[in-house]
Amino acid sequence: MTDTITQASNVGGVYLASFSILVSNCLIAIHGVNFRTDRVNLKANIVGASLIAYFIPILSIVILLTDRWTRKTYENPSRWKKVRGFVIVPVFGSIALSFFVFFVSTRSPRFDTGFVRNDEDAFLVTVQPNVPMRGLSSTEIIGLRDRHVELSNQAFASNMEKMIAEKIGEQSTQEDAEVHDKYAEILKNRFAKRPKLVVFPESPMNFAYNDDREFQKFINDFARDKNVSVLFNSSEPDKETTKYFNSAVMVGADGKKVEQYDKIYLLPFGEAVPPFLEGIVPGFVGNFAYGREYDLFPVGDAKAGVMICFESHFGALSREYVRNGADVIIEMTNDGYLGPTPVLRQHLANAVFRAVETNRPVLRFTNVGITAYINERGSVLDATQPYQEDTRVWSVSKSDGSQTFYVRYGDWFAWLCSAVTVGLIFLSLRKRQSTI
Repeated sequence: MTDTITQASNVGGVYLASFSILVSNCLIAIHGVNFRTDRVNLKANIVGASLIAYFIPILSIVILLTDRWTRKTYENPSRWKKVRGFVIVPVFGSIALSFFVFFVSTRSPRFDTGFVRNDEDAFLVTVQPNVPMRGLSSTEIIGLRDRHVELSNQAFASNMEKMIAEKIGEQSTQEDAEVHDKYAEILKNRFAKRPKLVVFPESPMNFAYNDDREFQKFINDFARDKNVSVLFNSSEPDKETTKYFNSAVMVGADGKKVEQYDKIYLLPFGEAVPPFLEGIVPGFVGNFAYGREYDLFPVGDAKAGVMICFESHFGALSREYVRNGADVIIEMTNDGYLGPTPVLRQHLANAVFRAVETNRPVLRFTNVGITAYINERGSVLDATQPYQEDTRVWSVSKSDGSQTFYVRYGDWFAWLCSAVTVGLIFLSLRKRQSTI
């Protein structure tokens, strides 16, 4: 009986994987049309899903034809009756599971397709400064720092027309022009009255808010003069060790420090070296201390969790933020190390998963690109072009507080699948040894 279960699971598993990929990807692709997702990406999703989904069954047929046990099973009707449930149930079960996961995980009563929300609590202003990836002199650092401020001052004027078009479309008639002018005035008033957060992304600038008193005064003065909060990447000392944290620091509109998050998931051998290798193997960027707290930042009445670069790979971090009350996720990153390569888009893709898993928008702020607003359904909006200066202005609001299945229960399904796989491998090896 063990042999029967193992062999049937192999057959069923093949079709479970293939149908899951096909159905879930097609659902996402078809549903994405309603939210103006790029049609080229849609075609790629559909073709890619179909290619993978049909490649797996073809491979499985080859295995079935060359495997002695499965060949005898299909040739013997009575034997087939014993195992057909293991093959048929996963096929239809995977389709049902795909529908369930897709519609339940992406349900959002207050979902907004755009990057300018109808119920904004605050505006976020970001600059993509395109800081060069090389050693910078003190004079260059001061010049680039001033350029950050210049770009942030220009951001609203540069993005206003795009923000208006997002809500009312392009003007074409006299009546449309009047609506356009009216909404422009409304938007200006909202922007003036709502809290604003200026975000400087992770870059080679190496800010040190605690230790660099001159920079501290620069940021504090900028925040007070413009009546904005400022969020930036900084090296901050760890009071428990001699190391520094890779941190995100927020200074409020009053020029005082509001909050600090210390990066928890450090890049192995890039930002941290295992203790037993310290002093032997250097870190590529440094040897930082690991953060310990899931700190949230105030953005108007909303709360934001921050991911720093590599941390967008980890669903556990964004999940913990949302469990603690985060309404939006902010990613600060610098992808300039490898140049204009597919790494830029691959890193962006990680943030899409975090948005869909948590049902929260992910606002991605980068040094060289790709800066983008990713809504709760995973649609990438208002993206910048890589390796050029640019600015964006987005609005955020409080969420309805709902939590997705993943936020509530985490990775238990993945762990369950892993346990079942290990169990089946063990049974298969045990049966093989008993027959030798």
